Amino acid sequence: MSQLKTIQDEDAPGWLPRLAVHGGPRFLQIADALQAAVAEGTLQPGDRLPPQRRLAARLRVDLTTITRAYDEARRRNLLEGRGARGTYVAAPKAELTAVLDLSMNTPPPPDGVDFDDLLQQGLAQVLMRADNALLMTYHLGGGSEADRKAGAAWLAPMFGQVDASQLVVCPGAQAAIAALILALTAPGDVILAEPATYPGLRAAATQFGRRIVAVDADRHGMLPAALEEACRRHQPGLVYLNPTLQNPTAVTMPERRRKELAGVARRCKVRIVEDDPYWLLADSPPAPIAALAPEQVVYISTLSKCLTPGLRVAFVLIRDPGERERFLVALRSFALMAAPLTAALATQWIRDGSAGRLLEGVCKEARLRHRMARDVLAGRYSGLGDGLHVWLALPAYWNSAQLARAADSEGIAVTPAEAFASGGASVNAIRISLGSIPDRGRLQAGLQRLSQLLARRPESFGGAGV
Repeated sequence: MSQLKTIQDEDAPGWLPRLAVHGGPRFLQIADALQAAVAEGTLQPGDRLPPQRRLAARLRVDLTTITRAYDEARRRNLLEGRGARGTYVAAPKAELTAVLDLSMNTPPPPDGVDFDDLLQQGLAQVLMRADNALLMTYHLGGGSEADRKAGAAWLAPMFGQVDASQLVVCPGAQAAIAALILALTAPGDVILAEPATYPGLRAAATQFGRRIVAVDADRHGMLPAALEEACRRHQPGLVYLNPTLQNPTAVTMPERRRKELAGVARRCKVRIVEDDPYWLLADSPPAPIAALAPEQVVYISTLSKCLTPGLRVAFVLIRDPGERERFLVALRSFALMAAPLTAALATQWIRDGSAGRLLEGVCKEARLRHRMARDVLAGRYSGLGDGLHVWLALPAYWNSAQLARAADSEGIAVTPAEAFASGGASVNAIRISLGSIPDRGRLQAGLQRLSQLLARRPESFGGAGV
């Protein structure tokens, strides 16, 4: 039986706890009682739980306490909501894979945010206010006026007031990058990037017959003198930068370096694509390069990395009308539009504050996970406590490809440095993504297993050919 005594009212469900004065937060006592009842069989999958108001009255607590208890129980996969039919005990979830995935950069699920409710409420508002026929037809203008205004509001922390007419709504940042390559470069052109850079850039450039050339970087990012030399030597079509919590190195470029690179771009008359998915996750980042050199920079901000990957919506700020039209033409050649329903949901969330609350929860959860990584990885952790990933330098007896294979054999997925290489000097490191495992306990287990692996040598896995 549960350690918590149950209420003895004749019509009370047997799992209800008698809340202890010194038993910790009441919502956790209730969630613990639910978990114990499910474990003991007192509650079975499919059992309907009391409505929250009735349970609050029975336990003599406020409704918020019950809401938090149910949310916590959902986080533990104990409950599921079925709309107006109520809340039910969930069936056990089968574990489809034993792999602990530390390889994919996704926002962690924020604690205390009921994502299911957020989604249901947002879609309900969209369907109530929008012309449903318009949500199911073609849109050719790079987003509706409402969507572009929402994008301007989303970019306000970076830029202040933004002219919504200069924004294009895209189906994700990868589509935006590909369309910019098509619109602003020609086959055979060089694109300059840092030695370790976003793999999606390399994939798109290769597909379109462009060539990536690496420009030397230091602990603050791309070196201005090296960029200027590369511009003179290669006459590049574009420079690609990811200056805030850079993927994969997690470096946030300081303001001075941003200004220096903007100055080089002006002198060399080269366009910068500033891919900035993590700016809103960073702790007090400098202004974007696009705010320092608006005439030289195209700016990309995606919702996928700071809210949820399912929102395939990115906002692209292109101030030059001619370039904006060329970009739209290129985008339509392979991605006619952002899905109107998804874009409308993003707009609704931005307008009603849901996006801000979700972002706040993601930031809080990401920082908690960074503290966990710092504690588990001890001296090997080199992060700054924000963002979605850690760039982990490896001991000399491991190389990144070996380590990734050994980790895979231990049921852990990580991303080796080779996946990000654009040329230049090789780096012996792996990227660890902290948001891709929803459950904190499993994330901690994955980090602990990885730490133990790092302390061993390749010989213990059968030699260098691991």
